[in-house]
Amino acid sequence: MPETAKDFFNLADMTQGIQRELAPGVTTRIFPGDQAMLSVVRLEPHAEGKMHQHPQEQWGVLLEGSALRIQGGEEVAVEKGDFWRTPGNVPHTMKAGPEGAVVLDVFSPPRDEYRKPGSGFGARD
Repeated sequence: MPETAKDFFNLADMTQGIQRELAPGVTTRIFPGDQAMLSVVRLEPHAEGKMHQHPQEQWGVLLEGSALRIQGGEEVAVEKGDFWRTPGNVPHTMKAGPEGAVVLDVFSPPRDEYRKPGSGFGARD
């Protein structure tokens, strides 16, 4: 991509985005905007995130693999192509299936704690 294309990205380019390790076997690359933020989350086989919540609305789509989405006291098996909405302040997490998973999350408004590299979910437990 041309150097001048600062607002263009590629899902497969692991060098792009702000890197975060959310939990063992769960990493993300963050792409912040002014009004929304994208997060490309990779879960290793059987990896599990930590139950957390935040005030931002979150949408997710499973791009690869399979997983169990846990939110608001429900557990829903999801497969490639499934997507979901998580309202603000609803506790949620995800458990990857045997082949792992790749999820594209969209937050609105952006999460300030995700604007820098680091580790952890940076959200209320």
